[in-house]
Amino acid sequence: MGRTFFRRANLIDGINAPRKNATVVVEGERITAVGTNGDAPKPTTQDTVYDLNGRSLMPGMVQCHYHVAYDNVATLIDLDLKHPPTYLTLIAARNAELLLKSGFTGAVGAGTLHNIDVTLKKAIRAGLVQGPRFLAGGRDIVTTGDSVDFHPSWWKLGMEGLGLICDGPDEFRKAVRDEIKQGVEIIKLYPTGGHGLSWPTDVMTMTQAELDAAADAAHERNAKIRGHICSKRGIMAALDAGIDVIDHADMMDEECIEGFVKQGTFVVPSLYFPYMMVEQKRRTGKAAFPGVDEMEKGLEQCYRVLPKAQAAGVKLVVGDDFGTAAMPHGDYAKELEAYVKGAGIPAIDVIQWATKNGAELLGMKDDLGTIEAGKLADLLVVNGDPSADITLLADRKNLHVVMQGGKFIECELSPSKVTAKAA
Repeated sequence: MGRTFFRRANLIDGINAPRKNATVVVEGERITAVGTNGDAPKPTTQDTVYDLNGRSLMPGMVQCHYHVAYDNVATLIDLDLKHPPTYLTLIAARNAELLLKSGFTGAVGAGTLHNIDVTLKKAIRAGLVQGPRFLAGGRDIVTTGDSVDFHPSWWKLGMEGLGLICDGPDEFRKAVRDEIKQGVEIIKLYPTGGHGLSWPTDVMTMTQAELDAAADAAHERNAKIRGHICSKRGIMAALDAGIDVIDHADMMDEECIEGFVKQGTFVVPSLYFPYMMVEQKRRTGKAAFPGVDEMEKGLEQCYRVLPKAQAAGVKLVVGDDFGTAAMPHGDYAKELEAYVKGAGIPAIDVIQWATKNGAELLGMKDDLGTIEAGKLADLLVVNGDPSADITLLADRKNLHVVMQGGKFIECELSPSKVTAKAA
């Protein structure tokens, strides 16, 4: 079986500044050579060559806050009442394929229903459905009456599909162990309100002892743990507990940044939702819901501090609450604009968040996230230069190739005539 050559590429490799006239060679599931200006192997008649003619070649992205089983819900109640588990699993399979075809060859779960992440990961690995490389999340672990425990008590729903209600360190420890028993690889907590939830940002819904117990239980069984954490108080408590991933971090400051760098904590700002809601308020003068004013404060704080976090070396990654009516599945790459246009982060840095940093959170930094010889060939060919215009990634029509492990998921290109003879 021959090799696949991508020639005359604008190479965005996840490490360096873009390089023109690059050649990348794929054999089997891996990249075997990367060269520029002719410094690469020559194809033979057994190989297939794609002349990119200046199109960009970049690593596949990783969606690091993924709710595959959210069906573009309009209300919180829709999460676990809209569909039965069997039907919702089929919807999740469709969402996983859509994510892959949107250029995200990897994903990290941020909360699911009915253990669908674990089931879906098995189906993807077995080849039953197409989808990303997946770190499976589980149910939301919450305390009584917090932002996720929202159903009226007289409904007697129990929330078994959506969440586990725990109070006290022992219940948290048992819940985490049970999730891991079911195959969950990254645990999700809700230690604070804010960022669209009903409780304000500064309300803590978990004690330090509960956070400590949950994190210890996850780490002792080799799982990761993440939390919806918006206030500085919540961030510092999470750092004390050793939480691996902070979702949102709206009110982080320089002290938080120092802690993130010291501990290697991943931060998922998830700014697209507040960016979108605040921009709508500024255009129309009307807030879409009462929490937008508080959300605007957090957004402005993030705009100020994210460049500092980037400069300090915080492990920033991309991902947001796609799967709601305001943010439907398929819009994933629209998030990137919020960091470039809102926070002023250079597009090339945001691309590294989505590729190199995302691969590290996925646990595959040695195999994914950059374009280097020996790495798995998860690659995108983009019509244009996303390092100059990040919005190109938001339009799937600009993705002329999506490759995962050396296999074409999508390919809008035709091989060059050079394949008819040795070059």
